[in-house]
Amino acid sequence: MDTSKKHKNRWIIYETEVPHSRFCDAASGVSPAEKLTTTHLQLLRNVFTCPRDGAQVHQNRPCERRRENRGGKEEQGMKLEEFREVVKSVVGSDIEDSWIERFFNEVDCCCSGEMSWQKLVSYLQLEYTERERSSIPRSALLDTKPQIIHCLHNKRQPTVRVLAVSHPPPLRYISVSKGGQVTVWNSSLHILKSAGLAGDLTEEVANTRRFRGWTTDAVYMGNFHKVAIATDCRDLHFVDISTASVFEDVQLFGFRSVPTALCYWHDAQHLEQPSLLLLGDEKGGIHLMRFLSPPKGLFKSRYKREKHPQRIFLPDLHEHSDMVTYSHFPNVHKEPINRVMFEPRTNVVMASSESDDTSVVFMNISLKQEPYIWKVKQGSKCFDYSESLQLMATGGCDRTITLWTRFVTSSPVATLRGHKNPVLDVAIYEPVEQILSYSRDAELRVWDISSHQCLKILRLHFPCLQPGRLLEHGNFPFLLLHRSPLLQHDQPHLIIACKDYLALLHLCDTRRGAGGWLTDEGEERRQSVDSGPALSCALYNSTLRQVVSGHVDSSVCVWDVETGRKRLKIENAHGEEELTCMTLDSSHRRLITGASNGTIKVWNLLNGLNLHKLEPVTQSEVSGFTCLHDNQLLAVGGSQWIIQYNISATKDLYVRADMTWKSSRVHKSDILGVCQCSALGVIATASYDGEVIIWKLETQGPLFHLQRKTEREALPPVDCLLFLQHRAGNRKLRNRGVLVSSQAGTLRFWSVTGQTYIYGQFLASEEPGDHVLSLSSDQLENTILVCGDKTGRIQIWDISKYGLEIPNTGVCEHPPLLQCWRAHRGAIVSVEVLDVADRLFVLIASADGSAGLWTVDGDQVGSFGQEVKWNIYQPATYKR
Repeated sequence: MDTSKKHKNRWIIYETEVPHSRFCDAASGVSPAEKLTTTHLQLLRNVFTCPRDGAQVHQNRPCERRRENRGGKEEQGMKLEEFREVVKSVVGSDIEDSWIERFFNEVDCCCSGEMSWQKLVSYLQLEYTERERSSIPRSALLDTKPQIIHCLHNKRQPTVRVLAVSHPPPLRYISVSKGGQVTVWNSSLHILKSAGLAGDLTEEVANTRRFRGWTTDAVYMGNFHKVAIATDCRDLHFVDISTASVFEDVQLFGFRSVPTALCYWHDAQHLEQPSLLLLGDEKGGIHLMRFLSPPKGLFKSRYKREKHPQRIFLPDLHEHSDMVTYSHFPNVHKEPINRVMFEPRTNVVMASSESDDTSVVFMNISLKQEPYIWKVKQGSKCFDYSESLQLMATGGCDRTITLWTRFVTSSPVATLRGHKNPVLDVAIYEPVEQILSYSRDAELRVWDISSHQCLKILRLHFPCLQPGRLLEHGNFPFLLLHRSPLLQHDQPHLIIACKDYLALLHLCDTRRGAGGWLTDEGEERRQSVDSGPALSCALYNSTLRQVVSGHVDSSVCVWDVETGRKRLKIENAHGEEELTCMTLDSSHRRLITGASNGTIKVWNLLNGLNLHKLEPVTQSEVSGFTCLHDNQLLAVGGSQWIIQYNISATKDLYVRADMTWKSSRVHKSDILGVCQCSALGVIATASYDGEVIIWKLETQGPLFHLQRKTEREALPPVDCLLFLQHRAGNRKLRNRGVLVSSQAGTLRFWSVTGQTYIYGQFLASEEPGDHVLSLSSDQLENTILVCGDKTGRIQIWDISKYGLEIPNTGVCEHPPLLQCWRAHRGAIVSVEVLDVADRLFVLIASADGSAGLWTVDGDQVGSFGQEVKWNIYQPATYKR
């Protein structure tokens, strides 16, 4: 899908070095929106909309050109030089020329070379909108497809609770169904084992006792390695999970009311210290069980070992007084308790219910302080509390999420509206200060705490979902796992239970910038190309001093070559299609990209605007471009044609294809590459069947075949072509070897003007099956040739004297090899020699997902997107 259709004025999502501006003054970090005041804008408006009669304007400059705008007023268009003078007159003479030029190019989004008042206003309006949007973070929920798993052992009963178990490692999950089935899962949510709760002794049949009640909640007791499960039979089942098998150890029965919610706390640093088990019941009471000696066990062990669980009658619990104490706080709530939490620092028990008068109660277990009581209309079905944020979130039948501070019960901080069904669960995700809420219609929402905005809505498509029928859920759908020793090396994630299905969703653990792209330094480090999607191509923009990398996931990244910092990123440039090739226009301000489905687009490199969409002739892959000096673009690929597009000054979004090239049926196979030589007025194309054809630009037709297949011999595909521009522009050298081709690891130097075509050839790699996939040279002198091969190896050859004489027949001499090293694990997709800071560097991009800068001596400057930025003028900052 073409994502550019989704955005107003065809703006696509991107990021820059500065989150609140597309570009800024490098020294001061000030954006145009900050530097241009209201007074400045008024003066600029007067200049742009000067009267038609030629009256003098600012600095007595007459209007040289005018244009009718939509309001009927005349609008003056300005070239760069005139705009520079006007800005200096309005803002101040101390403003830098480089800042003005970049500002001009940024506003001139269509690359027309002209500034207008309408363009300037549109740019500033977008600037302010982007700044406001950038202040809102992205959702912590990652854009990965939820993993949905069916709990077969549930026997179509809903899952009441999912628990995480970290000890003994590795991470496991425990799910408890409404019917009493306990299932153990591994970290990938594959079932390891399952067991059912034991029923009443009086109902034993064939040595088995079927559990006939419903479970209400479950909690993991980490220091005992047991799971406590509450049921509507007014009892607690303690299930041991410390061994390879799952078995029920103890039953505590005889509660006066049904336990409906559980909470367990123990000191993770001192496992021998007393621990607490809290129970909320259906009559609004809270039960507190304090286990005094965890190393000795929960209760006194019976003297006889029996195959059945030990059963303890609650009124007889005093017989275990040296192991456990029991307290009961009745009528804390007026309705059944649905959530219980404990804050150990202040010894506060927190509980919620669907009572209007006692929706949430914070009560100190010492009873020495008055409880805090929050009253919510229609009560609270769920709540969560963050001690670090001193914030509570409640949700319920009123379909809202209400935020409260710790000590203010009279009025909420905010009410978050949007759910269309009762809210079943809510969680505060502290690492990014966001709230996750889930409603009965399987809708998950992510909210930002500071702005109170809904950042994301995700509707989970569980297989049990049926139109017109409400989904059946357990009482506690959420299991939220933060990054902690519990997760070891796993990513933070959220598990949601719906009927007998589980959904696994991944989360990030740092705040992310707006607009779909990361804008903070910490996140940029994790999203560097070192760990990103595979690269398909890369190139260097010498005018803007930027490196552009193209990725197979259809994204484009623009990097500052002097520091390695990301300047711009375009997402989904061609939807879900693979980006296959790129080139620059003659001004170096526009980028042309091609995709595997034949689509071609033109982008503004300064702001990420999609300027043009070029008509695809076929749906076959675009494999190469070359842009002529007059911005006539030539495209080749699976169509086997040379297709021309005029992108010089068109204002139309869609540009039609020009099929005037006499290329029909000339190539018999897919064209893999194209290269131009303006000095000779020719281009060269190479195809999958090994043919190399020279074409004349003036006639738009083929001149001759350098190499063609025969019936007797099949040729391997030509991997790449390179014209040596310095030789081609030298009258003494243009008849020598000026075109280099790579074919099955063999490099050939061709003359395209003289009688003898091959001026030298040699095998660049001794390894069988290896291919040289990319070539480059220092085009100002053509003294070196850089090769990147399929194995990730780089070779630099001295060709200053190679390919200048006709070689002896049958002799294949190598030029001197200057450097050779393995730069990447994957194949090299692009190499390019850069002349920066009076030194030669090599840009290397690989299919392994990384791109970097190297010196011609084999020293690594760094990888684009790495944490530590380099300074290309200071070799001490290189990675080496």
